[in-house]
Amino acid sequence: MTSRQDLFDTLAQVAKALGSGHRLMLLERIAQGEASVEALASDADLTVGNASAHLQHLRRAGLVTATRCGKQMLYRLTDQRIVTLMGLMREVAETNLAEMERLVSRMYPDDNPDGTLEAISREELLAGLNSGKVALLDVRQEEEFKAGHLPTAINIPLEQLESMLNKLPRDREIIAYCRGPYCVLSHEAVQRLRKLGYHVRRFDEGFPEWKAAGLPTH
Repeated sequence: MTSRQDLFDTLAQVAKALGSGHRLMLLERIAQGEASVEALASDADLTVGNASAHLQHLRRAGLVTATRCGKQMLYRLTDQRIVTLMGLMREVAETNLAEMERLVSRMYPDDNPDGTLEAISREELLAGLNSGKVALLDVRQEEEFKAGHLPTAINIPLEQLESMLNKLPRDREIIAYCRGPYCVLSHEAVQRLRKLGYHVRRFDEGFPEWKAAGLPTH
């Protein structure tokens, strides 16, 4: 006979799978679109063997699924609610763990030096898109952009930013976004473009959170 303990032990399998910073990083990348273990290992700065071991933990917990494409195994999220779950984890940690606030402030010390350009929220971004007052800059890699992106977004990977400035409008505020709230790409893009005189802010979420909220994507 099934006991309450059995149920909670099974539920704990998900918590155990999420109990690794490397696995959370892998999930953030998979949330952009399906990816091979080789690509995931490179993004997470892991060996292919270590990445594969972490992915098996996630797979056993029902968080990712894999399909074979030729010689490669491609991983994807099993459920968009996983993005929501990770967002709730982040909110709880930022609210209740002083260490999280300290780490974020150390990681992005120059994000908003004068206090005038806070990150833009989902609601503000929607209003700006509807009014035509903002332009979206997606600084992820091209394969991630092709897998899905916010409507009307311009894709310029960070390393190509200075060479493709002609794609960016000067008459609208630019909103940069990337993989998620802790993705350094959009922070770096904002800093570079501000120095060049652009009116620019970053989106305080990323493509996965936008998609998980049921908002339109391309």
